[in-house]
Amino acid sequence: MLVKVGFAVLYRWRLKPGREKSFVETWAKMTELIKEQCGGLGSRLHQLEDGTWAAYAQWPDRETWAAMQGRDSIDKIASAQMREAIEESFEPVLMVPVKDLLLFD
Repeated sequence: MLVKVGFAVLYRWRLKPGREKSFVETWAKMTELIKEQCGGLGSRLHQLEDGTWAAYAQWPDRETWAAMQGRDSIDKIASAQMREAIEESFEPVLMVPVKDLLLFD
C-alpha cells in the first residue's frame, strides 16, 4: 500500500551521556503510539557524526501533525523519560516533500 507523505519534521537533540539506550527505547515507544493514535506515518532515528541525534518523522499532512502538537501527551511517563535523557533540544525543522525516492517494501 502506497502512503502519501505530505509533511515531515526533522527533530534533533543532544542526549545526556549514558542515557542513549533509555532515549532510544522511549522514542520507539512514542513513535509507535503516535502512529497508532495520532495519524503519524512513522519516523527514523539517527545518530549524527557530531554526537547529536536526529529523527525524521513523516505525516500525511501538516494538519495531522499540528493536531498532535495541541493535545496532551499520549504517554506521560514515556514523555518524561525522553525529556530526562535530553540535554539539549534544537528547533524542529518543518518540511514539505517535493520528490520522494525512498524505497519501501
